[in-house]
Amino acid sequence: MPHRQIRSSRLALADTPNAVALARLHTADVLLGWGVSSDIVETAKLLASELATNAVRHSEEGAAPALPLSSQSTVQTFELLLEAVPGAVRLSVWDRDMRPPVLKEVGVDAMGGRGIFIVAVMSRAWGYYPARGMPGKVVWAEIALASTSPDEGRNASVSSPGRPATDDLRASGDARAVPNLIGRVLVGIKEL
Repeated sequence: MPHRQIRSSRLALADTPNAVALARLHTADVLLGWGVSSDIVETAKLLASELATNAVRHSEEGAAPALPLSSQSTVQTFELLLEAVPGAVRLSVWDRDMRPPVLKEVGVDAMGGRGIFIVAVMSRAWGYYPARGMPGKVVWAEIALASTSPDEGRNASVSSPGRPATDDLRASGDARAVPNLIGRVLVGIKEL
C-alpha cells in the first residue's frame, strides 16, 4: 500500500499586528490551493486569526516597549502550521509564551477574551502542548472536512499533534455552543 504524504505548510511571522492579517491570507491561499471548500476556509481563517492574535498579544505582555527603529526592538517570531490530516484541517501556532491558553466565558459587553472560546466552539477539537526543543507552547485546532452530525469528531480522546491521547495538557474539545451564543458573540465583536 502506498504511503500517503500529509500536506502541510509552515509560515514564520513577526509578532507584529499585521501578522494576523498575513496569517489569514496564508491560510486562505494554502487551503484553497488544496481544494478545501470555501466554508471550511472561512472557519480556518477565523481560527488562524484568533490563534495568531493570541500569539501577538502574549508576546507583547511583559515586554518592555522599544523605541521605533531601535536596535533594542523586541520583535520575535511565531509560526503557523497548516496540515491536511485524515478528515480534517489542523492549524497549529507556536509562540514563545509558556502560559497555557485559557478558555473563558465572557459577556457580550466584554472588550476581549473571546479568542480561545471561539476556537473551542468553531473547531472539532483543540488543545495545546509545550513546544519541544524550544521555549513556549503550541496551540492547535482541527476543523472537520465533512461531518454527518454536529457531535461527530468532538472526541475528548483526540490528542494534540505528536502527543499521545493520554496527555494531561490537552483540551477536551467538549465546549458546546448554546443556541444563539455564537451570534451574540459575533454581534458583540462587531459592536467593538
